[in-house]
Amino acid sequence: MSPLRGGSGRNAVEATSDMAGMVGVMNTLDGLNMPQQALADLQGRYLHDAANLWNHVLRSPHAGPNDAPGVQHDKIPDRRFASSDWTAHTLSAFCAQMYLLNARTLMEMADRLEGDARTRQRVRFAVQQWVDAAAPSNFLPLNPEALRKAIDSKGESLSKGLQQLLSDVQQGHMSQTDERGFEIGVNVATSAGSVVFENELFQLIEYKPLTQQVYARPMLFVPPCINKYYILDLQPDNSMIRYCVEQGHRLFVISWRNPDPSMAQVGWDQYIEDAVICAIALVQEICGSEKINALGFCVGGTMLSTALAVLAARGKRPVASLTLLTTLLDFSDTGVLDVFIDESMVKMRELTLGPASPGGGSLLRGQELATTFSFLRPNDLVWNYLVGNYLKGETPPPLDLLYWNSDCTNLPGPMFCWYLRNTYLENKLVQGALEVCGEKIDLGSIKLPTYVYGSREDHIVPWEAAYRNTQVLAGKIRFVLGASGHIAGVINPPAKGKRSHWVSPGDTLPANPRQWQDAATEVPGSWWRDWADWLRGQAGKRVPAPRSQGSRKYKALEPAPGRYVRQKA
Repeated sequence: MSPLRGGSGRNAVEATSDMAGMVGVMNTLDGLNMPQQALADLQGRYLHDAANLWNHVLRSPHAGPNDAPGVQHDKIPDRRFASSDWTAHTLSAFCAQMYLLNARTLMEMADRLEGDARTRQRVRFAVQQWVDAAAPSNFLPLNPEALRKAIDSKGESLSKGLQQLLSDVQQGHMSQTDERGFEIGVNVATSAGSVVFENELFQLIEYKPLTQQVYARPMLFVPPCINKYYILDLQPDNSMIRYCVEQGHRLFVISWRNPDPSMAQVGWDQYIEDAVICAIALVQEICGSEKINALGFCVGGTMLSTALAVLAARGKRPVASLTLLTTLLDFSDTGVLDVFIDESMVKMRELTLGPASPGGGSLLRGQELATTFSFLRPNDLVWNYLVGNYLKGETPPPLDLLYWNSDCTNLPGPMFCWYLRNTYLENKLVQGALEVCGEKIDLGSIKLPTYVYGSREDHIVPWEAAYRNTQVLAGKIRFVLGASGHIAGVINPPAKGKRSHWVSPGDTLPANPRQWQDAATEVPGSWWRDWADWLRGQAGKRVPAPRSQGSRKYKALEPAPGRYVRQKA
């Protein structure tokens, strides 16, 4: 397979001709250009590496794809071709080696383009998608592992793979885990508590104390409304909710309703006023507390910050401390998500989902969101399961995180369109140019102790973007950088002893995040302990734990996790 089109019989000279053809296509894109010298360098290196690869195969016919010269990035083995089946057959090994060489060359071509940064980013993303999809491991005739398994099982693996494909078509999504192994409230989302309030947007859960005394100042978690809240309560040993309760905090969590057609016209203002602001007032009233602490995760942090700015404009400051986990406030750089969002895309969404659409709004289906996020990491979250589930007939193992990931959530179109235009597209949240719930928004009016967390390998909220929150908000701010990605970095219980985090002495916060990183110190283990120490200073004195959840006015409606989290998209 050449870098540009299929065909195993093409030679390197024909491939370089293809490269020039692709450059011609790229150069027709607005504002993009491939320098001739860069193209010549790539052609020369490709010919050299292809010749070396052919000679390497002749000398070592059973060398593995990851051992071939000139086909790796940073010498990191490619796990798609790690099996001995790829080395047992010379043709398979050579096919994989040529694929890796072609993939590297295509990505370098995309990187060498000159022109508009956003267009270059989109071209690179598109090329990466094509490269990942074209891997020989994704095709049964070219995958020696799948072929061997089919022979050894006398075709049973292929039959089971077909059955799993039909099952996934019926359920509407590709299985990433054995979903039969989980049930909400039974072995995920099991922390004890009660639903003490509900309206059309959310249920408010209060959790049962696990200590004799609790801190006087209660805590409210605002999770993202694009996912189910139980990412914070997967299993007892990795539950951030349970950890917080164990530390002695009286904890409340918003459980978002999974929107159905009756919510198709709901907008951003209703989510802020009738959900986040409402929940803050409820926690105050139930606990009889003038001030509460609050945490927002991802989009939940954006919504919580917006709500606090609305309340500040009304002269109300009910929150004593704020925690933001992998949250965007300044949307000037949103990483790979930038490739999806421009004026034409947002306009199309407004005409099909927003208030301008027929009926005044419709639902964004949860599976569409889930598919979009999966293709941000296609090898891990798409092609890996296509190969395992369908070509090899393997049942994916039961993993709580992947069960949660497949439990998708709808969104009201008007709310989604408002969010797209005013944050991702126009970045108005930090410009003082927005009116929400009848109030002009100024995030600088949020003056309170704030804990800002970012994940170093986050592809959804780049850590530098999370760091910029320190330049937006007022008050004393602590920034902590954790290892790993958007979810695994956040859900990192101390008992596991995994990963590290970085802190800066004296909480110095220069405008440039790289300067902060240069001065930061690595600390082994989870950032949860650092956060717990910080939160303890914001929580007030200890008081006897309540004997029951809710209050005389807000009685327990049903046990946690409640009905809303069980609703399917």
